Order: sequence, then structure tokens, then C-alpha cells
Amino acid sequence: MDQRRIEGFSDEGAGRAAPDLVVRPTQDADIAAVAAIYAHHVCHGTASFELEPPSPTEMGERWRGVVGMGCPHLVAVRSERVLGYAYAAPYRSRPAYRHTVENSVYVDQLAHRQGIGGALLERLILECAERGFRQIVAVIGDNAPASIGLHASRGFETVGRLHAVGFKFGRWCDTTLMQRPLGEGAATLPSAS
Repeated sequence: MDQRRIEGFSDEGAGRAAPDLVVRPTQDADIAAVAAIYAHHVCHGTASFELEPPSPTEMGERWRGVVGMGCPHLVAVRSERVLGYAYAAPYRSRPAYRHTVENSVYVDQLAHRQGIGGALLERLILECAERGFRQIVAVIGDNAPASIGLHASRGFETVGRLHAVGFKFGRWCDTTLMQRPLGEGAATLPSAS
């Protein structure tokens, strides 16, 4: 797969991604940085409802699992530093859901509002469509306005809210469900598979 540059995707109210930002498939050497980015979100935020950050070994197993299922796992890199990552994984395990994926996007705490999340999500959408998926779902922890805005700017629509489904940091947290079609979406039937 090529290392396409994703330039200038602008999140609403945020700066533009610098032209030297490269979004590419995750490599084994990226896993420690991916684990560190995620650990910060687990320990200090409600984007993830995990309570303990997984080890780099566990994150490596998760990455291999995602890629092994034919789904994209990407990193955003500038000057050889991983600034964020995104991936899509099957929405549910039952066969009827096989054309739908769920996405996740995490950005380094020191790199917020630089267009990195937008660059990652834009490329992830393209990769999922190229792989033949028809729908992409975002499950946004704690109704995070920045994440909702990011997804809305890339064509996702809010389709629901689940109230008090997570409990973290001593309080109940909701999730917002967002969705967008990929490729032909539901306009045509999928090929036999």
C-alpha cells in the first residue's frame, strides 16, 4: 500500500494539518507510541471506557487482530513521530454485520487541534470504502464535543445516544452514536460474500 499524503484537512475551529504530516499503515515499530497515546486517553479521559491502559504487547496483539480481519489501522506521523492513530474493526461479530465497521481515532495529547484527527479519519474512511465496507459507525464516549464535531465534519450523522452506559471517574457517562455510509452505502446490494 502506498504512503499517500493527506494534506490540509481542517477540523471545524482547528488548524490545518501541516503538509509534512503523513498518514500511513501502522507498523510494528509504531506500537509503543500507539500504546502511549491510548494510555493517556484511558487514564485521563472518557473517550475510552477502558479503566486500565493495555500494555504495548496487548496493543500489538490488537493491531495484528484488526489487520488480520482485513481492516485498516493507520498512524499519523510527522518528523518520524507518531502523533495519532485510527483504525476500523468489525462493528459486531455476527455475519449480518460484515459490511459495517466501527472506527476509533486517538491523537497525542500534545498534538490536539492541528488537523491530525481529521487527516486520520479522512484516510480511514477512504480505506474502508476501498475495502468494500458499506457503513461506518462511531461510538463516542461521554458525548465529547470535539469528537462529535470531527465526525460530523466528515459526513457522519448522529443516530442516537445511549444514556449512562459507562461508569468512569466516579460518574455515569453517555455515548453518542454516529454513522455514515461508505461507497454505495445501502443504495445497492453487496456482492455475494
